[in-house]
Amino acid sequence: MTLLGGLTPARFLRDYWQQRPLLVRQALPGFESPLSPEELAGLACEETVISRLVKEHVAEGGWAVRHGPFDEADFTGLPETHWTLLVSDLEKHLPELRRYLEPFRFIHDWRMDDLMVSYAVPGGSVGPHVDQYDVFLLQAHGRRRWQIDTRPVAGDNFLPDQTLRILRSFDPEEDWVLEPGDMLYLPPQIAHHGVAEGPCMTWSIGFRAPAWRDLLAAWVDERYAAMSGDARYEDPARPPATDPGEIPPADLAQLISGMREAMSADDRELGRWLGRHLTEPKGELLDIMKLPESMSPDAASQVLDGASRLERHGAARLAWIGGLQCVHLYVNGREHTLPPESAVLVRLLCGALDYDAQALQSAAAPVPGGAELLLELCAAGVLLPVAGDER
Repeated sequence: MTLLGGLTPARFLRDYWQQRPLLVRQALPGFESPLSPEELAGLACEETVISRLVKEHVAEGGWAVRHGPFDEADFTGLPETHWTLLVSDLEKHLPELRRYLEPFRFIHDWRMDDLMVSYAVPGGSVGPHVDQYDVFLLQAHGRRRWQIDTRPVAGDNFLPDQTLRILRSFDPEEDWVLEPGDMLYLPPQIAHHGVAEGPCMTWSIGFRAPAWRDLLAAWVDERYAAMSGDARYEDPARPPATDPGEIPPADLAQLISGMREAMSADDRELGRWLGRHLTEPKGELLDIMKLPESMSPDAASQVLDGASRLERHGAARLAWIGGLQCVHLYVNGREHTLPPESAVLVRLLCGALDYDAQALQSAAAPVPGGAELLLELCAAGVLLPVAGDER
């Protein structure tokens, strides 16, 4: 109950989610970051980790952003003030951090984006800005001053010639200093500015919503790939043109009908496509954080039989959609259609992040194709043995 300041998840979602900010003092009382600034910097030096370094040029009034991976020399040459290191998707690289996201799973997994951790020196900031996602800003170490403005942001209120979309004019309505354990929830499009009052670390638990434009583009790509290049407009026995420059009503009607048919889908088909699309790992993350090489069924069987505990690969995304006569399980954009009796197994796979191997196999045993599904997920590197945890 402390996480949301005494609010139940239902009341928070009803009264605050995507509507207005919420400041919670001591959302996690006594919270101490298990990650040190030195460890964060070390992660930013790895090629498989997405990181950024933002510096404010105080005298010139400009901003600079660099993308990792970095090396030690990049940090030793930094000034004492006005810079911030941001490292994204940390829960995907450090499984031990996933337990800190469990309290936020009253929001469905498909909406969760990542855990980003930032370290800032005095005056460090990324400038006043707006985000397109919901975010819970948890103060993990030190103190950070947050200012917000809930009024709409004009489309031209951004600094020109800057890599970052920083607001040119920012007039805050609220001003708070957050201590370790304090948390600020911000819905999308709320202008905000966080400045470190000393060395500080902030955790950002972000939830993204797909843009309709992006969904439409992906759906068009899907339909385009599925269509034959030989399917095209046809007009046998058409009448002769009386006005060559006209697109006549009959032609226009047939063109419109053909396009509608090409894009049409019933709710079931569109829902199944959404299951595949929404579980595809983020493109930039998939490019650098590869799943392990596929293994043979025999090797996967040895892993399943030899492991005491299994865990989900950090980049894997799982979700399910129920049906009248089946259950659709989606793993990294791939659909598995299973019988209704698979519901227990599917809920276990999607609801947990690590598993008792024996319990998982027991849940799969009564399901037709259940054992084969576990072998496939293990062979693909989606299910991994917990290091040093063997039967």
